[in-house]
Amino acid sequence: MAFTLAAANKVFYDSANIRQVDVPSFSGAFGILPKHVPTLAVLKPGVVTVYENDGGLKKIFVSSGTVTVNEDASVQVLAEEAHPVEDLDSSACREILSNAQNQLSSASGDTDRAEAAIAVEVAEALVKAAE
Repeated sequence: MAFTLAAANKVFYDSANIRQVDVPSFSGAFGILPKHVPTLAVLKPGVVTVYENDGGLKKIFVSSGTVTVNEDASVQVLAEEAHPVEDLDSSACREILSNAQNQLSSASGDTDRAEAAIAVEVAEALVKAAE
């Protein structure tokens, strides 16, 4: 199936032919195979796993975004930010989490608390992906 995974920082796949992709969504993680029912879902922070036709496996952390499965069986994952899991530094990820938790504990208004809570959620998923 034709697969595109793009983020503001990089295009990882551009209409590449792959076997399967697993995505984390707010309605639950799910796998997409050729001829999957058309779907639109919101990504939650986590790892997108791409099963390539040659047997290769790529894991890419996404902070948020959308996944669209079209009627022609093509799939697009559009992420706010994405990084290959192998490039993640676990100590740097833990530091990001600590900073986000500090922001949350010192947040004063509703907007600041909400933004800090989102940063904590993303950082927790980042730490988990880096392990």
